[in-house]
Amino acid sequence: MPETSMARHFLAALAALALAGSAHAAAGSWPTHPVTIVVPYAPGGATDAVARLVGQRMAEKLGQPFIVENKPGGSSNIGMQAVARAAADGYTLLLVANSIATNNSLFADLPFDGQRDFAPVGMIASAPLVVAVPAGSPFKTLGDLLARARAKPGELTYASPGIGSSAHLAGESLKQAAGIEVLHVPYKGAAPALADMLGGRISFMPLNTVESMSHIKGGKLRALAIARASRMDLLPDVPTAAEAGVPGYEESVWYGLAAPAATPPAVLDRLNAVLREVVDEAGVKQRLVDLGATPSPGTRQQFADFIARERVRVAKVVKTANIQAE
Repeated sequence: MPETSMARHFLAALAALALAGSAHAAAGSWPTHPVTIVVPYAPGGATDAVARLVGQRMAEKLGQPFIVENKPGGSSNIGMQAVARAAADGYTLLLVANSIATNNSLFADLPFDGQRDFAPVGMIASAPLVVAVPAGSPFKTLGDLLARARAKPGELTYASPGIGSSAHLAGESLKQAAGIEVLHVPYKGAAPALADMLGGRISFMPLNTVESMSHIKGGKLRALAIARASRMDLLPDVPTAAEAGVPGYEESVWYGLAAPAATPPAVLDRLNAVLREVVDEAGVKQRLVDLGATPSPGTRQQFADFIARERVRVAKVVKTANIQAE
């Protein structure tokens, strides 16, 4: 090998070692200043509550503030884009929900990719969706609702907080799984959709248990089925969708943490370890359960695999239903 070529290889190797060493040193001292958790939704919702709950405990364990910054808008794309473009140093995190797996199927020209531009840190919790009807509805079981939908296609309505929302995708997934035709009524947010449900102006709505539990327990809504593989301890009398006649119908909202894609693996590992410790704490577990969620800590790879599966599953639902976000 020519001497100049050997020199170039030697310098390149030195540079690589220096880079690896600086990354390791950065990971070893991280965090040295406050960490920001970007929540791509408005304050006051379930995602915001989860971020503040885990952020407070992570701050106490790591000795630096974890600041929750709400960046709502654009179906969560504004907040996600901000984190995708942030420095990959472990000081800017994203509180992720379903949109990280769904939005690339719903929007044609996003400036980021939910899989390529983020490094999953770990899941925090998930909350199954229930198929719910107003308390005064004639439908006592999911079988009753499906029978009417099949007998009178297009007569029944279901609400969602907007096109491309989890409730919308869950409604379309139910249509596909059960072979029914019902009318989707999109609202501008969860509050007006839920208000019309409670008022009996909508036939049914797929609702996550975080949003619906108090109304179900209070007798204002009737849960016909829960869209998961097993019954829920908080709703022991509500059958699973499979028990109610729709096998394979499983829908949930879920929450986790992610970082910009190039964040050093050692920092990601430390974040994951602390996040898992926090979610395993009895007090945090109970608070999540009280919210209607199931604590779901796991490894970085488990969360990455889950997001990848959800991305494929949702893409099929979106394509079949020809959903286009506004």
